[in-house]
Amino acid sequence: MALPPRVFFTLHEASARWGCNIADIAAWADTDRFQILTGIAAVRCGEDIVAGKVVLSPMELLPLFRRCGTGPSEGMMRRIQPLGRQDWLLITEPAGGIPVGLADMMILAEDVHTFEEENDMVRRVATGPGAATSYDWEGMMVALILRIHDHGFPPTQAELVAEMQEWFADQTNGKKMPDSRSIRRRITPIWKAVRREDA
Repeated sequence: MALPPRVFFTLHEASARWGCNIADIAAWADTDRFQILTGIAAVRCGEDIVAGKVVLSPMELLPLFRRCGTGPSEGMMRRIQPLGRQDWLLITEPAGGIPVGLADMMILAEDVHTFEEENDMVRRVATGPGAATSYDWEGMMVALILRIHDHGFPPTQAELVAEMQEWFADQTNGKKMPDSRSIRRRITPIWKAVRREDA
């Protein structure tokens, strides 16, 4: 029985996977290519109590990402962003913020895969749980064309994305499915172009 795909990559794993420096990863995160996360125990941010997965600001922890490797391995985080929110919250208790270790920083696996696809990076072929694998995007496009030819478009783009994700599941017995965002990015230009013509 196969284990489910992995959910997170540490920054060290991403650095080794991409053959880059952790300073590069911090810079890409700062320019919104993906988010750097960590997990925290409950803290108070004004009236809010925040715990669990939070987004970190790499520029506020800049000494940890020195390219020369002389920086500390832990920094103090005074501002956090709860996952799924756009606003940053100032930690009021504990007053000095919370310690965050470089080894405890992560990137969501789906963000790692999306970043690789957007930058045409060749993934390493590996075996075992959480191994990075390429997807049969050409096969999906053929299935998409056949679906549109035979049945037209479904009412919503989300339904089309779900159908293509199901196609991947059918091809691999549920073992290799890209996330919906990666599929949507490939379908959206076709969806918009045809919808514009229909308008």
